[in-house]
This record gives sequence, structure tokens and C-alpha cells, in this order.
Amino acid sequence: MSSSEEEKLLKEAKKLAWEDRLSHKNWKVRNDANIDLASLFHSITDPNDPRIRQFGHYFKKTVADSNAAVQEKALDALIAYLHAADADAARFGKEVCDAVVAKCLTGRPKTVEKAQAVFLLWVELEAVDAFLDAMEKAIKNKVAKAVVPAIDVMFQALSEFGAKIVPPKRILRMLPELFDHQDQNVRASSKGLTLELCRWIGKENVKSILFEKMRDTMKKELEAEVVNVTGTAKPSRKIRSEQDKEPEQESISEVVGPGPAEESGSDAPQEIDEYELVDPVDILIPLEKSGFWKGVKATKWLERKEAVGELTKLASTKRISPGEFSEVCRTLKKLITDVNIAVAVEAIQAIGNLARGLRTNFSASSRFLLPVLLVSTI
Repeated sequence: MSSSEEEKLLKEAKKLAWEDRLSHKNWKVRNDANIDLASLFHSITDPNDPRIRQFGHYFKKTVADSNAAVQEKALDALIAYLHAADADAARFGKEVCDAVVAKCLTGRPKTVEKAQAVFLLWVELEAVDAFLDAMEKAIKNKVAKAVVPAIDVMFQALSEFGAKIVPPKRILRMLPELFDHQDQNVRASSKGLTLELCRWIGKENVKSILFEKMRDTMKKELEAEVVNVTGTAKPSRKIRSEQDKEPEQESISEVVGPGPAEESGSDAPQEIDEYELVDPVDILIPLEKSGFWKGVKATKWLERKEAVGELTKLASTKRISPGEFSEVCRTLKKLITDVNIAVAVEAIQAIGNLARGLRTNFSASSRFLLPVLLVSTI
């Protein structure tokens, strides 16, 4: 095709509907359409502009373009769209994030960089769940080249937005399988993300939750570096809804000045309860399989003690899934007054573990257990 024919094609293509331009068989038409789309979004200053609502559904296809140059321009258009849009765009977050993970993380360095910028903008628009869901898929990619940018962008998201916006619990759940990855770059990025978690939720929380799931070599490497983690982490970037509040807050602070309590509070480290960081564990099913119900009715005290000991062990997990524990607690109530002191002590230990693991979900049971416990321990 001659240059004049090409120029004519591009000129005629501009008359087509956006959908036709973005899916045109000629890559230069698609490229030109994405450039124009980016320009359109750059010209929009009001997030309520009705034109923004028209384009969200296009991006899951445009970012998956088979032509690398067009794909990069599609990411430029998507970035411009996310800058122009408001939180309403979050409804497209899942499908677009999934498409970016599937098609953009193994591309050219500039493409990967723009893909990461896209993910951070989705976080800014409060589509955090869509972002982390996509990351869970990304880290399972068999190509290590795609896994490293996923870990790195989670590091960026946590570092920039903080643990209140990017839930550490989701990241903690992903890390164990990455520690054993065959690729050293994946392991190195995972180590960096773990150290960043230490800054946000505390070294002890990270050690308690993750270290038991690591190989000894990785554990030793991290232990040596965790010691050097210092300082209190603070977010450097705000979600869009908080950015909208900034002018009003700044005008108030200009009039009354910052309060001393507010200043000191911002410097305090964020305290996160380890209980909120771990996934609850169902202990009722394994308890049923352990022979607990038969054991607690045994005539021999040792069998009763061993049955309750199995419950004590299962209930020692950091967080227990809520469930129907009323019959378990009624049984423990009887065992508190067992004729054998060893059985009674084991029952009290099991109750303590259940209380710690269930917390508020144990309150109903605690009310009828407490009187017996008080009598037994006096």
C-alpha cells in the first residue's frame, strides 16, 4: 500500500464508529484509533462527562491486541481513561485487569511498565479486589518473566497506597508459593515484598504468619534482612475519593492549623492485629474425623484426655472458622468437672484455645461455661 493510499485509508477510517476503528483489520487504523482515544480522554476534565461511560467495555479487547505497537497505544488510551474517570470505572476493573495480566506482562519493557501503571490506577479508583484477583492469576503464570512484574506492582501498590487500601492479608496468602519458585528473580522480588510487608504490619506479624511456611534457606536470608527494616511506613499516594477531599481539608487547615494530636497520630505505626491477617481454619470436620466424640465418652481417663487433647491441638490455630460449637462446649463443660484432674485441665486448655481462635464467635458459649470455670479454678 502506497503512502497516499494509507493516508486515505486512515482518513476514511476516522469516519467509522469507535468500535469499528478499534477492531479494524489494518493495524495502523487500530493504532490511530487508540491515539485519538487517548487524546479524547486527555481533553476531558469532568469525571461525570457522559463520553467516559461509553468506552470502559472496549479495553478488555484493545489491550489484548496482537500487534505490540497497537497494544502499547491501547495501554496509553487506558491510562488516559483511568485518569479521566471516577470510581464508576471500577466496574470494568476485573475484566480489564484480567486481560492485562493475560496479554501484557510478557511484552516489551515499556509495555510492562504501562501495564503496571494501569494496575496502580485501578487501585487508585478503589478496584483493589479486581487488582489482587488478577495478581493471584499472574503469579501462577508458568513464565517467570510475567510473575516478577506482578510481584513488583504489588510492592508498589502497598508502598504507595498503604495497608489500609491494599489488604496485606491477600498478599500474605500469595507469598508462600513464591518462596519456592524455581526462578531466582521471582524469589528475590518475593523477598522484597515480604520486607515491605514488615514495614506496614510489623516484623513479628510477618514472621509469625510466613516464616513457618518457608524453606530454611529463605528463612535465614529473610531473618538477616528483616532485622534491618526500620522506620514507619506512610502512604505516598491517595485513592481518588480522598484526592477529591484535599482542597476542602487544605482550606480548613489553613484557617485553624494542624492539631497536635493529629500530627502525632500520623507518625504512629499502624497497629494491625495478626488475627485479621490470617485465614480462618475449619476445625469441626477434622475434629469429627479424629474420633473425638467416641473418645470423650470412653471409660478410661487417658482416652478421654487424648480425645480432648486432639481438640486442644486443632483449636491452637491462630483463627478458627465460626461454626456450630455448642455441642462441643457442652461436652467440655462436663469434662471440666471430670473425676480425673488431667482430663479437666485438658478441657480448660481446649476452652482457652477455642476462645482465642473464635473471639467474638465464642461469646455465647463463654456465658454458660464461665460459672463452671470459676468454680473449678477457685
